[in-house]
Amino acid sequence: MLGAVLCDIDGVLRTWDDAERWRPVLEVALRPDRLRPAVTGAITDEEWRAAVRAELPAAQRALADAWAGPAGIGRVDPELVRLLREVRRKVPVVLVSNGTTRLEADLAGLGIADLADAVVNSARVKAAKPEPAIYRIAARRAGVAAARCLFVDDSLENVQAARRAGMTGVHYQGTGPLREMLVPLMQMAAIRGDRSARHSEEGSTA
Repeated sequence: MLGAVLCDIDGVLRTWDDAERWRPVLEVALRPDRLRPAVTGAITDEEWRAAVRAELPAAQRALADAWAGPAGIGRVDPELVRLLREVRRKVPVVLVSNGTTRLEADLAGLGIADLADAVVNSARVKAAKPEPAIYRIAARRAGVAAARCLFVDDSLENVQAARRAGMTGVHYQGTGPLREMLVPLMQMAAIRGDRSARHSEEGSTA
């Protein structure tokens, strides 16, 4: 029985229409030796961006400055936002991201700070996908057993790690296929919720 939906942020909920613009910066920023300290909280977002900027040729540093500002925040998928709000009326929703210490500010800037019941930011919990610990933390934040969590991510490696953690892993292929999968599960969750409520009422009047 579905108990919670755990959803990735970047590449799923958030995308960048102008990603090609940032390519010279991202080739440095997303290199494992640069990215991992930032997403595991070993360094702050500001330290990460400063290190990336310093490594770039002088001609590209203005681009790095723009990437670090509002222009680099990306955009959210409004259809997926609506779907997650629907889901949240039935079961808890937790966002799970390999993020930096700026993630929470980005969510506020994108207008989705209140979208989920909790946000598991790797930089805050000191564990990043696909490490097992972040999946255990996410299930605890959702308040349900891992076996009742549905985990959504655009990275197959992260999905496979979720499955090893006992979750139902879904490789994200777009909002449409995800909705088709979630609607019957939400209906079952709603029925279970109604039954639980009735049982509680019956118990209180017994």
